[in-house]
Amino acid sequence: MDLEFYKKSADYVKSKIDFKPDIAIILGSGLGKLSDEIEDAVVISYNDIPNFLVSTAPSHAGKLIIGKLAGKKVICMSGRFHYYEGYDYDQLSLPVRLFKLLGVEMIIATNAAGAVNTGYRPGDVMVITDHINLSGATPMRGKNIPEFGPRFFDCTNVYDRDLRALALETSKESALRFHEGVYMFTVGPQFETPAEIKLARLLGADAVGMSTVTEALTAAHCKIPFLGFSLITNMGSGILPQKIDGAEVEEIADRSSSMLREYVKKLIAKM
Repeated sequence: MDLEFYKKSADYVKSKIDFKPDIAIILGSGLGKLSDEIEDAVVISYNDIPNFLVSTAPSHAGKLIIGKLAGKKVICMSGRFHYYEGYDYDQLSLPVRLFKLLGVEMIIATNAAGAVNTGYRPGDVMVITDHINLSGATPMRGKNIPEFGPRFFDCTNVYDRDLRALALETSKESALRFHEGVYMFTVGPQFETPAEIKLARLLGADAVGMSTVTEALTAAHCKIPFLGFSLITNMGSGILPQKIDGAEVEEIADRSSSMLREYVKKLIAKM
């Protein structure tokens, strides 16, 4: 894939709108209803965008919604892409590179995650400070496209410090319980084993999930400030005696989603 490949996607989206979106929002499991609150919305199906991907995850709508939210011009992904869907890592760079070509200035990403830190509980929110990626892969593998970023790039501030500070300050206005912590990426789609959760804790992870890291790395390459949130939907395997299933994840996400939506709107208004 070269620059022209990505430009085809961007040119199509640009043809449907008459303004530049400033903030991109990537919505995780159970949080898609935020997109319903975007005003003057232009809705574009992923299927219609040249060279784009199609989301196959349950509850992910598979569309871009572009308009205004909390007074800001936004582009929202209702439905994201995961490695476990069969995509290669370089394909997972597509959404953020599209945002780069559209002129997006910052990205907010949310996900559903399992708690590794035993001080967390379902319904909590973790502001991601850093990540652990032991998959052995990166979306930047292969030929570098210098228009997006350099061949070798720094990952000291992948999760932007200033945006994290703003997020924590805004959390004082929310009834949700917030933490700062490290997110560990696993490829999925199976949930982690109890031994893997113990290893994650030993390595310094506070939560574990199957997304976000590919988008965060691509944003770092593109030099777009990135802010990530994990909605804690379950305790990691082996912490509690019961099994983990997707229904539990969706239930907790739905229960907390209205408060998280209100929080994200207040945050966007301040950005």
